[in-house]
Amino acid sequence: TLPPDIGFPATACLVQEEIGATDAAAFDLSAACSGFIYGMQLADALVRSGIHRYVLLIGAETLSRIVNWEDRNTCVLFGDGAGAAVIGPSDNADTGIISTDIHCDGSQPRLLCRMGGGTNPVSDPAEQFIQMEGRDVFKRAVTSMGSAAEAILAASGYTGGDVDLLIPHQANIRIIEATAKRINVPMEKVYVNIQEYGNTSAATIPLCLAELNENGGIGPGKLVVLVAFGAGFTWGAALMRPGTGLASRRHGRGCLLRVPRGPRRVRRG
Repeated sequence: TLPPDIGFPATACLVQEEIGATDAAAFDLSAACSGFIYGMQLADALVRSGIHRYVLLIGAETLSRIVNWEDRNTCVLFGDGAGAAVIGPSDNADTGIISTDIHCDGSQPRLLCRMGGGTNPVSDPAEQFIQMEGRDVFKRAVTSMGSAAEAILAASGYTGGDVDLLIPHQANIRIIEATAKRINVPMEKVYVNIQEYGNTSAATIPLCLAELNENGGIGPGKLVVLVAFGAGFTWGAALMRPGTGLASRRHGRGCLLRVPRGPRRVRRG
């Protein structure tokens, strides 16, 4: 999450108490709009190694609380939302999370930031809100999301023609279209719900997964690419093939993603 309700303890600790997961470790992960992809890589590693059997990965944002409602460059873009997935083991090596890949470039933090809200004092009240240099962020997002999606397919021996479904971070339809074009995936295979919720940051991808699961759009065996870009700059992609264990709770907006046991299998040529 980007804007926690309180400075500390972590939002995850509060969630642990609310859901009664008394034996679970809990912590927050901050990677802005790429948070769910970052979390998938961590959860994949924890489950694959056997350190933990199940990981509850949550992306939850209330961005309406940190936008300047007099700044139409930002306030019309961002929304509130939450989504979650339980990531657990699978006995089928041909299904589950195939690969994840994450990146960061922290050289230009002020292009997309909220400088206030931490221990560093700020004098400008505007710095308590989201600030964004839209043109620069757009250029970086197009380049980074496209290259991340392309790279994760190439590393696993796939091409855009093998992709059944592309689930991109829901920030901007032109960024989504450019990402799909980069890996030669037609828009009819791209899931888009930005018109419903706006940019909900770390919640966009799990919201898409939950909706697809509820409407039958993400059946077993499909090759799915997830890709995101966010402040930091952070970006990354994940490649997965859902199994029959994918499940959903309509009111909880959740789904179960399985991880093949043992080391990752890389498909060659």
